[in-house]
Amino acid sequence: MATTDEMVQTVKAFILDEFLPGEPADSLTGDTPLISGGILDSIATLKLVMFLEEKFGVVLAAHEVDRQYLDTLNDIAKLLAAKQR
Repeated sequence: MATTDEMVQTVKAFILDEFLPGEPADSLTGDTPLISGGILDSIATLKLVMFLEEKFGVVLAAHEVDRQYLDTLNDIAKLLAAKQR
């Protein structure tokens, strides 16, 4: 089971590679708004969900695929940690 820091780093690397190519890694922090900040649109959010489910072996419920749970790296790590228990 991955630690919270490992989850944040894994998800951060995915987002930088997929949605922010060329951006410096330090431009994406644990509190950077991903959905409300316009980094992730609906298609990008679905790609992220598929990545999370495959990489971490979790299943996200429909109500979890929204800004409340996926808006920041810290939110995502918190959700993943709860799912892996």
